[in-house]
Amino acid sequence: MLWIALVDRTGSGLWAAVSVLYFTYVTGLSVAQVGTLAAVSGAIGIAGAPLGGRIADRLPLTRVLISLQILRALASLALLTTDNYALLLAFSAAGSFGDRAANVLTKLYATRVSGPDRVRYQAVTRTVANAGWALGGLTAAAALTIGTTTAYQWLLTGDALSFVAAALLTARCAEPPSPARTIATSKDPAPTARPTNPWRDRGYLAYVATETVLFLDDAVFKVGLPLWIAHSDQAPHGLAPLLMVLNNLMVVALQVPLARFGATTAAARSLLLPLSAAFALGGVAMALSATGGAFTATLFLTTSAVAFTVAEMLHATVSWELSVALAPGTAQGAYLGVHGLAQSVQRSIGPLAVTAAIATGPLGWTAFGATIAVTCVFQHHLVRDRLSRTALSVPSVTVSEH
Repeated sequence: MLWIALVDRTGSGLWAAVSVLYFTYVTGLSVAQVGTLAAVSGAIGIAGAPLGGRIADRLPLTRVLISLQILRALASLALLTTDNYALLLAFSAAGSFGDRAANVLTKLYATRVSGPDRVRYQAVTRTVANAGWALGGLTAAAALTIGTTTAYQWLLTGDALSFVAAALLTARCAEPPSPARTIATSKDPAPTARPTNPWRDRGYLAYVATETVLFLDDAVFKVGLPLWIAHSDQAPHGLAPLLMVLNNLMVVALQVPLARFGATTAAARSLLLPLSAAFALGGVAMALSATGGAFTATLFLTTSAVAFTVAEMLHATVSWELSVALAPGTAQGAYLGVHGLAQSVQRSIGPLAVTAAIATGPLGWTAFGATIAVTCVFQHHLVRDRLSRTALSVPSVTVSEH
């Protein structure tokens, strides 16, 4: 599965770096059309997380994951066949759906096979995935120096082939044990209880709502920092890609060491307090970057990038552990699918939140960081009673189910 993560993210890095350019220069779409395509496909992709999770509770996980990888490959290859806007929209939406569903199912697979080491497994997976993103991005940057239509097409083909390779690797993986799917015999009594429905679990839905806010660090690096620097009179414009590299290197170097601080459910919950401080520091540092010259701007922007990267790594550990610990073993797929909505929804509201902070100025960034910090504290209290009541990760008889 680690090889799958590396191959998958390398291919995604090839496409993510050039998708806008491909739709602009190869298929001839306008800026408005490209924006609409991204928004609509992203909105449809939101459904992939809950649907994928629910299906995985009923069918063999590896088979569903292979099907999704094939769907992603076909959607990518289909983009090469047309410049019709409606078809491009449909193919992009199919790929987005497959991407979000596959993301949840990969997490579910890791949860079922890694046992008590699931937090460390998550950290190693994120490290490998970031290395893949970097490799794909560097390859795309090299290909862009050619700048021809053929170069763009080969990058998209490489993305599609990475999904084919991921499907072939997944076929070699054993089906993990699942508490939601058992083999019944004629001597077994018929099940009477229905699987828990996450859509009726108000506590879990409230937790997912707070997660949507905590995932906003993603929008900071993808939209917030580049736009803030681009509209700054003091910050060097070449600083934006350097801060992105800093973010990637920190995740690769520190995600695994930091994971040991959240190795248990109680420890993961405790990390919400330093996570709150990291978000607050990131927002304040962004605000202070507008108060001086080029040196001051560079110093505080770098401080902000470091703070938000630390927040990203801490939240990845906390989110992985709590999303599983709060879910009943018999409906892990359905619950993790609903949790996947948080990241999907954030992709839609995140750019709006950071652009609002930019438009408001330094005060906006302070409020941005403070809002996420307060949400961390709220989540810390929100999950306390549920964890003490269920203690899903503690009993030794259930650890193999996670």
